[in-house]
Amino acid sequence: MKTKNYLNAVLLGWIICTAFEPAFLFSQSATFRNPILPGAYPDPSICRVGEDFYLVNSSFEYFPGLPIHHSKDLVNWELIGYGLHRPEQASGAVNLVDVQQDGGIHAPTLRYHEGTFYLITTNVYSPTDPGKPTEMVNFILTAQHPAGPWSDPHVIEGAPGIDPDLFFDDDGKTYFVGTHDVGKPETNGIGEIWIQELDLVNWKLIGTRHSVWRGACGGCCVEGPHLYKEHGKYYLLIAEGGTSHYHAVMMAASENIFGPYESNPRNPVLTSRHLSKNNWVTSTGHADMVELQDGRWYMVALSTRNELQGHSNMGRETHLVPLTWEPATLRWEEVRPGVWEPLDYLWPVAAPETGKVERYTALPFADRPQYKKDAFLDNFNSGSLNLEWNFRRVPANNMYSLTAKPNYLRILLQPETISMRGRSSLLGIRQKESDFEYTAELDFSPRQDREEAGISHFQKDDNYINFTVSREAGRNILQLVVVEREKDAEVVAKKALEDYPGNIRLQLISKGDRYTYQYSLDGGQTFTVFTQIPARYLLSNGYTGAYLGLYASSNGQPTDGYADIDWVFYQDFQR
Repeated sequence: MKTKNYLNAVLLGWIICTAFEPAFLFSQSATFRNPILPGAYPDPSICRVGEDFYLVNSSFEYFPGLPIHHSKDLVNWELIGYGLHRPEQASGAVNLVDVQQDGGIHAPTLRYHEGTFYLITTNVYSPTDPGKPTEMVNFILTAQHPAGPWSDPHVIEGAPGIDPDLFFDDDGKTYFVGTHDVGKPETNGIGEIWIQELDLVNWKLIGTRHSVWRGACGGCCVEGPHLYKEHGKYYLLIAEGGTSHYHAVMMAASENIFGPYESNPRNPVLTSRHLSKNNWVTSTGHADMVELQDGRWYMVALSTRNELQGHSNMGRETHLVPLTWEPATLRWEEVRPGVWEPLDYLWPVAAPETGKVERYTALPFADRPQYKKDAFLDNFNSGSLNLEWNFRRVPANNMYSLTAKPNYLRILLQPETISMRGRSSLLGIRQKESDFEYTAELDFSPRQDREEAGISHFQKDDNYINFTVSREAGRNILQLVVVEREKDAEVVAKKALEDYPGNIRLQLISKGDRYTYQYSLDGGQTFTVFTQIPARYLLSNGYTGAYLGLYASSNGQPTDGYADIDWVFYQDFQR
């Protein structure tokens, strides 16, 4: 029988707020709070269809891949689906089965044209044979609605590089915008932008490839292109400087789609490279722009919060800034009596009041305040897994079940452990704030030594913390295992569970720079502190952010064991 006393006590206010969302969850402030998508949501791309906005992000080695959000107001976003949502989409030319960490899906572009949504992106895969080169597969998915279903991948052969863009010109032609190695149009790499016409009937590049721009600052990593046609000109927006502290958004413009492109005299359009490393965000860059129905413009860009030693466990997140268009200089000409036009191109000016991503900014729509659901509860009462759950790579067959025990998530123990390129019984939801509480109730009785199940807080294959019940020499034990990059696993704490009842509540509380792990064997009436460790163990490496989840393994031996998860609860606390 499920025991919900703990949830009833802790979640009563949250449940009431959910039932009466407008009264309880909406902020009455005239500002919104960045990031608009907290957690591991890097490389945003945005498009508008009528009054609806849609946004997609990179997902790297995670599955489902290419998370898609919907909004009516740019500040309140709902996760509605994924571009890669079927295992067969990611088990062939697009390989997320044994992809390396930090590989997988890079920097997509989301566009809408004549009734169809298009997602174009790159899968970066390093073969297990170290003698073979890294593969960069550029492909397109299509759908009639961004929530899906999405098509199988249409691979674009002969398209080097990463971070592709899809541009629909007003003459009916479609163009692929990509990256390649500097001066080597057929070679994978980043450093130079190329444009070529694309046949969307046969999914083939046609015509001549044109190398058009090497960036504004002569620096590294010219990538993430997006092409627009505004004010009668072609505008090319890129990311430059790498995805760390020197990241930036640059722009060039041209009268002709194939150039020559003139660099914006006011570059960078947006960055944090000039700010103190104590600024509240760093690494601002990789952006996309969208025009509202009323003619105003906004930009979405990634930034990394500076909350712990200049870094963040959440990795790169999606932020929003207003945008205007201005000439670079105040030189005008009279084109006819009384009518003056700027001699220079108009250029976008991001965050025109301050020139940087701000924590708080005026709402895009004054009558639509931002609200924040700071909690996640899953009772596993649905016939399908909540969209928030992700796996590291395409999960193995029969890894979990929602029907084996009604209203529970059953995780099947597998011999696999968390390992490089592995597919263990591991799933999680994004950590969205530095301070949070995460609790799970498990029904689990290890049947043989080395079987374990519990909660996991993870960044990568070689960077995670597992808090699990296990069996050792015939005894049930509770243990905390920490794995840091380039270090062996360390059992930080361990204790025998005397009179273990077969079910347990495991809890992680993050506050300041400390993680506190505790447990309850009496249905949540009493929690016992197990151990505390520094929060620094899971600082992001820059690509993705931390997840909070569930883990089970038989650690190398065959088993028919399983763990039943009654519920999980996550709540974050803003600093």
